[in-house]
Amino acid sequence: MVAMTVELRNVEGTEAAMGWAGGHTIVIDRPEGRAGGKGLGFNGGQLLALSLGGCFCNDLRYTADEMGVVLGRIAVSVTIELDGSPLLARAMIMRVDCEKADGSSARDVIERAKASCMVSNSLQRGIAVSIETVA
Repeated sequence: MVAMTVELRNVEGTEAAMGWAGGHTIVIDRPEGRAGGKGLGFNGGQLLALSLGGCFCNDLRYTADEMGVVLGRIAVSVTIELDGSPLLARAMIMRVDCEKADGSSARDVIERAKASCMVSNSLQRGIAVSIETVA
């Protein structure tokens, strides 16, 4: 089993958070005017959608490499549908437009990448989440 840990801390002087993994950082905040948010970074729903799209973009590259295919243009759009109280993600729709470097269709790469995308497979199968308080 592989485990990954990310860390988050509040950003001094703001009500935003900074998250990091290794040498990579990201700012998380609420929209301007919402619960002290200043719109300094992504909100949770945006991060969820970005995790799906970003993971799939990487898997397109991994899959193409395994197939000996060079990819050209990749365009991925993820729409997340939210509803309820508490607010829950009810659906995510990812649209993938990808072509090989020679301009031909990369449908075969897209179809194979679907099978290996960790985020989409985890979300579709459900994932256990625990929230523990550290005293």
